[in-house]
Amino acid sequence: MRKRAESQEKTRQRIVEATMQLHEELGPRATTISAIAERAGVQRLTIYRHFPDESAVFQACTSHWLGLNPPPDPQSWKSIADPWERLGAALSAFYEYYAATERMWTVSHRDVSAVAALQEPMADFVTYVTEIADDLAEPLWSETRTARSVEVTVQHALAFLTWKDLQKRGVENARKVELVVSWLSGITQESQN
Repeated sequence: MRKRAESQEKTRQRIVEATMQLHEELGPRATTISAIAERAGVQRLTIYRHFPDESAVFQACTSHWLGLNPPPDPQSWKSIADPWERLGAALSAFYEYYAATERMWTVSHRDVSAVAALQEPMADFVTYVTEIADDLAEPLWSETRTARSVEVTVQHALAFLTWKDLQKRGVENARKVELVVSWLSGITQESQN
């Protein structure tokens, strides 16, 4: 009985890993159950024995991928007292993360509107990033009239698509951080005038 359970778990894991590989190579929209079955070396029916539907396969894939590629943890910069240094550390952490996981984020952003199972995890990630951005932004503004501008700028700076656009333009990660700090310095100095 135990060997059968181990065998089933190994099969399930092969299916999840095959899904993850195909998502990264082709994108979630182009990944079919047939392609997953072929990559995992199983029959289509075997996939449905382990997962009730395509959405469940995608959810398992997302959980597995995020387990292997966890987003930056705010604890790594929370103890930095200076808010500008804390912002720089957070931006650097996210930019390194995006550089290491660029392909999966690129295809996920491309396919999110076409793949219902992708919409919730992508929305959850946006919420995660927005909460971090708001925490980072709050100590940077001194007047209420600049608060929203600072928050929006930090949210934009932490977004994958912002990183990707600057990356396409040949801007190195360290320079990206400098640019964001410059943008925010301009906003906060403007409020002091």
